[in-house]
Amino acid sequence: MREIPEEMAARIESGAATLCHAWMLTRLDGTVLGFTDHDRDLEVGGVTCRAASGWTAGATGTAEGLAAGSGAAAGGLDDDAITAGDLQAGLYDGAAVEIWRVDWARPDLRVRLQTARLAKVRQEGTGFTADLEGPMAALERVVGRTYGRECDAVLGDARCGVDPAGFPGVRCDRRWETCVGTFGNGARFRGFPDVPGDDFLTAAPVEGGRNDGRRRR
Repeated sequence: MREIPEEMAARIESGAATLCHAWMLTRLDGTVLGFTDHDRDLEVGGVTCRAASGWTAGATGTAEGLAAGSGAAAGGLDDDAITAGDLQAGLYDGAAVEIWRVDWARPDLRVRLQTARLAKVRQEGTGFTADLEGPMAALERVVGRTYGRECDAVLGDARCGVDPAGFPGVRCDRRWETCVGTFGNGARFRGFPDVPGDDFLTAAPVEGGRNDGRRRR
């Protein structure tokens, strides 16, 4: 639950509040940067939030329970803040973000709207768009290998071992049949073709069929 300072709530109720957004961004190397969509720089919580960056809030999706939630922000590249070189070097990947609603006439009056991480930052001309992930997004990430019928290697990588140049125009659909029949690479297949699928739950013996416990691929 968000805690809104009483004085800020009173100003909002009276219509006297002059509100804007502020973003506090902390990179993995510890660098802290501030941005705002107000028309002048603001000092918020000891951090100078730059107006020249042109940061604006994009679409935001909130969720209940353990759902991840998402959001977006956009801004302009700036030699004194976010540069194209820093983006390409990945300095902002995984950066922590705090989004605040601030009374620009009284920057000490503020309420935090969201915490997130930069999931992906894309350069678009002289600007950028950043995708934000909520705190619960980490619960959706796959850690380690998962067991599935399809191969989880990438055609041509070290785990696959196939030279794609020898199969011009051929795409891999990650299936056992393709790995064996097209690429002759069954010994390095990185899936589990005999893992039961959803249909196994409803399978039943068929009269006249093979019912010796084996499964056909």
